[in-house]
Amino acid sequence: MKLNPELMDAENPEWTDEDFKNVIPFSELPKSLQSLLSGKVEARETSVTMNLSVDVLQAFQAMGTNWQMQLNNALREWLAEHSV
Repeated sequence: MKLNPELMDAENPEWTDEDFKNVIPFSELPKSLQSLLSGKVEARETSVTMNLSVDVLQAFQAMGTNWQMQLNNALREWLAEHSV
C-alpha cells in the first residue's frame, strides 16, 4: 500500500503494528478515566418501561445502535425548551 504524502500528519502519524499491540480497550481503563474521556462526570441512568407510538419507536430505531441515546437527547432538548 502506497501512502499519500498529502494525508501524512507529523502530529498524528499512522499507527504501527507496535502501536496496535499496545492498545488498551476503553472498557479496561479505570472508571474515573472512562468518565473523563466520555464527558460524563457521573453516569445517572435508569431503565424504564414506557409505551411509545410504533412510528416514533421505528423512527428512532432507524437511527442505528445509538437510538436510545438519541431519544434521551431529544427528550433532554425538549425539557430545555419547556419549563418544568
